[in-house]
Amino acid sequence: MSYLGTLSLVLITTAFMGHFSRRLGMPAVIGELVCGIILGPAVLGWVTNTSFVHIFSEIGVIILMFIAGLESDLALLKKYLKPAFSVAISGVILPALVIYLFGRWFNFTNEKAIFLGVTFAATSVSISVEVLKELHFLDSKEGTTILGAAVIDDILAVIILSVLVSLFSDVAQKAGGQVQSNIWLSFVFQVIYFVFIYLLFRFIAPMLMKLAEKLSISAAVTLMSVFICMGMAYLAEAAGLSDVVGAFFAGVAIAQTPYKKEVDSNIEPIGYAVFIPMFFVSIGLNMTFKGFLSDLIFIIPLTILALLTKHLGCGLGAKLLKMDFKSANIIGAGMVSRGEMALIIAQIGYEAGLLSAKYYSGVIIVIILTTIIAPFLLKYAVLSKKSAA
Repeated sequence: MSYLGTLSLVLITTAFMGHFSRRLGMPAVIGELVCGIILGPAVLGWVTNTSFVHIFSEIGVIILMFIAGLESDLALLKKYLKPAFSVAISGVILPALVIYLFGRWFNFTNEKAIFLGVTFAATSVSISVEVLKELHFLDSKEGTTILGAAVIDDILAVIILSVLVSLFSDVAQKAGGQVQSNIWLSFVFQVIYFVFIYLLFRFIAPMLMKLAEKLSISAAVTLMSVFICMGMAYLAEAAGLSDVVGAFFAGVAIAQTPYKKEVDSNIEPIGYAVFIPMFFVSIGLNMTFKGFLSDLIFIIPLTILALLTKHLGCGLGAKLLKMDFKSANIIGAGMVSRGEMALIIAQIGYEAGLLSAKYYSGVIIVIILTTIIAPFLLKYAVLSKKSAA
């Protein structure tokens, strides 16, 4: 029953840390991340990334992105689809290229340097979504562009990773990693999945939500929305995509039905009371200071490059489509966080022999540092634009 103690400890400490974080003028998520670092192996060692914590954190990020989908304006998403593509592509190319060269400078083999670049080409906007929600900026053109670009970025990262692992399958097999045997089959599944998303928007979600309204049980509409959310997340993973992609589109689909407000008002307490704090704490739990000082020569420049290349790459993509400097700055800052997507890619690469044990901890630290720094950059960028308005 130790998991009950873990859950109780995490929930009460995140509540107070989130409160103090807001009192200091920072997003609550910063306090929750710091909570994970303090409670985790880096400091006190009271909480570790057990299977229980992992499952709760996975559900947390799924619910967070589902809520983001619910609160997204589909008309705005369509309107800013072009800048989202521009931001995503430039935000993948620049980090992948520069960090590949950085890896070669540290004598990485060609395939390992490419993988390092791919790891930091990924974006996770779960934390950016939380900051934008707190600042009431999620439904702006910048917030919508960030969400759209993140979905495209995620798809690009998955495709590049699949190609990379397939190309260097001999390396992966020697390391005992699991390798996709047929990359084209994976692409077919992903195409089928996006066709299914279209069907979800047009027919499936409206039909299921109407059915739920007729069920003689309490919270039937909310229950059905959770089923759609989790089901789409599961199918996304089965198709070789990130589960957060499925959760996000499930939220967008339900947002097009008359049940949007009811679902939103009922799902937020579920997420923010239990699961979402566990997700942010789990990121902090990955932090460890073991070998930190000796790895600083690798960690410091990689952190700087990871921040600059994503910020500049995505900001450039926005500027190319005539957005002003402040908007480009917000979009660049919103895409900086690597979060769980990069952690997942790093883990896959480690298991496949594309990331050596020598640099694994350093890469994880840099991913966490970018995730912690990102909310500060984003808040400053948003407040700068608001003050100028």
